Amino acid sequence: MFDKLKEMLGFSPAPDYNQLLKEGGVIVDVRSKAEYDGGHIKGSKNIPLPNLNSNPGIPKDKKKPIITCCASGMRSASATSLLKSKGFTNVYNGGSWSSLNNKLSS
Repeated sequence: MFDKLKEMLGFSPAPDYNQLLKEGGVIVDVRSKAEYDGGHIKGSKNIPLPNLNSNPGIPKDKKKPIITCCASGMRSASATSLLKSKGFTNVYNGGSWSSLNNKLSS
Protein backbone atom coordinates (compact mmCIF):
# COMPACT_ATOMS: atom_id res chain seq x y z
CA MET A 1 0.00 0.00 0.00
CA PHE A 2 2.85 2.39 0.83
CA ASP A 3 4.43 1.75 -2.58
CA LYS A 4 1.15 2.60 -4.32
CA LEU A 5 0.90 5.86 -2.34
CA LYS A 6 4.49 6.78 -3.28
CA GLU A 7 3.72 6.06 -6.92
CA MET A 8 0.59 8.24 -6.82
CA LEU A 9 2.62 11.11 -5.36
CA GLY A 10 5.31 10.72 -8.02
CA PHE A 11 7.95 9.16 -5.79
CA SER A 12 8.28 5.92 -7.69
CA PRO A 13 11.75 4.90 -8.84
CA ALA A 14 12.89 6.48 -12.09
CA PRO A 15 12.44 4.19 -15.08
CA ASP A 16 15.45 2.85 -16.94
CA TYR A 17 15.11 4.96 -20.09
CA ASN A 18 17.88 3.09 -21.90
CA GLN A 19 16.04 -0.18 -21.30
CA LEU A 20 12.76 1.31 -22.53
CA LEU A 21 14.48 2.32 -25.77
CA LYS A 22 15.99 -1.17 -26.14
CA GLU A 23 12.44 -2.50 -25.85
CA GLY A 24 11.44 -0.44 -28.88
CA GLY A 25 10.43 2.73 -27.05
CA VAL A 26 10.30 6.12 -28.69
CA ILE A 27 11.11 9.60 -27.41
CA VAL A 28 8.51 12.23 -28.24
CA ASP A 29 9.75 15.81 -27.85
CA VAL A 30 6.70 18.04 -27.45
CA ARG A 31 8.46 21.40 -27.86
CA SER A 32 7.87 23.67 -30.84
CA LYS A 33 9.75 22.98 -34.08
CA ALA A 34 11.96 26.03 -33.48
CA GLU A 35 12.90 24.80 -30.01
CA TYR A 36 13.54 21.30 -31.33
CA ASP A 37 15.71 22.65 -34.15
CA GLY A 38 17.82 24.43 -31.50
CA GLY A 39 18.84 21.08 -29.99
CA HIS A 40 17.27 17.69 -29.35
CA ILE A 41 17.91 14.05 -28.56
CA LYS A 42 19.12 12.13 -31.60
CA GLY A 43 16.36 9.88 -32.90
CA SER A 44 13.55 11.63 -31.03
CA LYS A 45 10.30 12.57 -32.75
CA ASN A 46 9.19 16.20 -32.65
CA ILE A 47 5.45 16.39 -32.11
CA PRO A 48 4.58 19.77 -30.56
CA LEU A 49 2.11 19.44 -27.69
CA PRO A 50 -0.74 21.25 -29.53
CA ASN A 51 -0.40 18.70 -32.38
CA LEU A 52 -0.16 15.62 -30.16
CA ASN A 53 -3.88 14.91 -30.20
CA SER A 54 -4.08 14.33 -33.93
CA ASN A 55 -0.57 13.34 -34.95
CA PRO A 56 -0.09 10.15 -36.93
CA GLY A 57 3.52 9.92 -35.66
CA ILE A 58 2.35 8.48 -32.35
CA PRO A 59 2.80 4.70 -32.24
CA LYS A 60 -0.34 2.70 -32.97
CA ASP A 61 0.62 0.09 -30.35
CA LYS A 62 -0.69 1.52 -27.08
CA LYS A 63 1.67 -0.74 -25.08
CA LYS A 64 4.84 0.52 -26.79
CA PRO A 65 7.05 2.56 -24.43
CA ILE A 66 6.80 6.31 -25.03
CA ILE A 67 9.07 8.79 -23.26
CA THR A 68 7.97 12.41 -23.46
CA CYS A 69 10.30 15.39 -23.04
CA CYS A 70 10.28 19.17 -23.47
CA ALA A 71 12.25 22.15 -22.13
CA SER A 72 11.42 21.89 -18.42
CA GLY A 73 9.12 18.91 -17.90
CA MET A 74 5.82 20.80 -17.77
CA ARG A 75 4.65 20.17 -21.34
CA SER A 76 5.96 16.62 -21.24
CA ALA A 77 3.88 16.01 -18.08
CA SER A 78 0.81 17.27 -19.95
CA ALA A 79 1.69 15.06 -22.92
CA THR A 80 2.08 12.04 -20.64
CA SER A 81 -1.35 12.66 -19.11
CA LEU A 82 -2.92 13.16 -22.54
CA LEU A 83 -1.46 9.93 -23.92
CA LYS A 84 -2.53 7.97 -20.85
CA SER A 85 -6.06 9.35 -21.20
CA LYS A 86 -6.05 7.99 -24.76
CA GLY A 87 -5.26 4.48 -23.50
CA PHE A 88 -1.47 4.39 -23.82
CA THR A 89 -0.21 2.28 -20.92
CA ASN A 90 3.57 2.59 -21.07
CA VAL A 91 4.17 6.37 -21.05
CA TYR A 92 6.88 8.15 -19.05
CA ASN A 93 7.62 11.81 -18.47
CA GLY A 94 11.33 12.15 -19.22
CA GLY A 95 11.33 15.81 -18.13
CA SER A 96 13.65 18.24 -19.86
CA TRP A 97 15.24 16.98 -23.04
CA SER A 98 18.75 17.95 -21.90
CA SER A 99 18.39 16.10 -18.59
CA LEU A 100 16.96 13.06 -20.36
CA ASN A 101 19.78 13.18 -22.89
CA ASN A 102 22.33 13.09 -20.03
CA LYS A 103 20.56 10.08 -18.49
CA LEU A 104 20.69 8.27 -21.83
CA SER A 105 24.38 9.05 -22.26
CA SER A 106 25.39 7.55 -18.93
